[in-house]
Amino acid sequence: MQIVWMVVVGFIVGLVARAVMPGSQNLGIVLTSVLGIVGSLVAGFLGQALGLYPPGAGAGFIASVVGALVLLFIYGKVKGRG
Repeated sequence: MQIVWMVVVGFIVGLVARAVMPGSQNLGIVLTSVLGIVGSLVAGFLGQALGLYPPGAGAGFIASVVGALVLLFIYGKVKGRG
């Protein structure tokens, strides 16, 4: 059940990140979910590395959105080159 919640929250985080990021992002439902999930993982990893979160703790919603925004920005730059 935890995986289902992770996918649902990741999808919501991905939608928020896409809404906040200016411009057009042509991502489907699956990539939006992956963006949110990976953004949350990146935010949690960086937060633990910087000492903001204790080991094993996950990132909060806002940190997850920020992580997804960073990934969306990188995705846009990489996709724009091709």
